[in-house]
Amino acid sequence: MGRPRLEELPHYLYEDYVCWEGRWELINGVPYAMAPAPSRRHQSLSNRIAWLLQEAVADCKRCEALLPVDWKIADDTIVQPDNMVICDDTDETPYISRAPRLIFEILSKGTAHKDRGLKLKLYEREGVSYYVIVDPEAEASRVFQLQHGSYVDKGDLAQESFDFDLGACRFTLDFSRVWS
Repeated sequence: MGRPRLEELPHYLYEDYVCWEGRWELINGVPYAMAPAPSRRHQSLSNRIAWLLQEAVADCKRCEALLPVDWKIADDTIVQPDNMVICDDTDETPYISRAPRLIFEILSKGTAHKDRGLKLKLYEREGVSYYVIVDPEAEASRVFQLQHGSYVDKGDLAQESFDFDLGACRFTLDFSRVWS
């Protein structure tokens, strides 16, 4: 017996997703378990990035730095980026519904393929201005910037600084502080 074809697999929606226990993401109706829990190193990096982003947007009344929260892109697509900055989002829903301006995903063995492929394409399609893939093994972060609807690879940054223009605010992030 072979693998089931895509059209034979169940197609889940937000109403299913909210009933599941544990951490999940739902992309195009396909569930992705967020298990096991992130490693200590992953959480440490995420906390440091959250602190740096919070510091960067502290004076901007229109932007907010967030740790994982549901981003409901469509009824069959809900993701939880590791770190993000949202701007001008005043919805009172339990999830965000508009594209973040900046997303950081921290690679792990279980998520690297999804983060570098599926999520990169998803975030590009949804208009996320900047997507940063953090590689703990290499101690470097690859920055992608949306230009004319497509991501441009700005390279790997480890000790360098990068200027982010989120429209509502601008800031420079010193990537060496991610690793210190």
